[in-house]
Amino acid sequence: MNILTQIVLLMLTVELIETHLHKADTLGLMINRLYGYYQKSVFLFFLVHPSFYFVIFVSIYLNLLNFYMIAIFLLKGLDIFFKIELMRQRFIYRDMEPDLEMMMQLKMSPLVTFLSSLIYLPLLAMALFS
Repeated sequence: MNILTQIVLLMLTVELIETHLHKADTLGLMINRLYGYYQKSVFLFFLVHPSFYFVIFVSIYLNLLNFYMIAIFLLKGLDIFFKIELMRQRFIYRDMEPDLEMMMQLKMSPLVTFLSSLIYLPLLAMALFS
């Protein structure tokens, strides 16, 4: 099996682990879970995003920094920043817009749970095979 194919399969495994760590019925419950990790340790909060570190490792190991890899870094960075901002608004400032609070209580589709895998795996494959 080709090393690039193995990297894509490893990414799938890491994404599924991350999906399991973040799994919740609503966005609000996911933010609650992530805030629980954050309360234990800020390092634990960042450790529950293993796919981000895996992509950094792959980029350095293969000396690869193309458009698709930058897109992955940008999307993953924005995802982590968005989660931190939601935690700040909900738990630290306790000042969240009512519309956003209502949205956080809506039930998420099971497909949303695996959305990261459906986005990042093709981007990683395009980054590796282009």
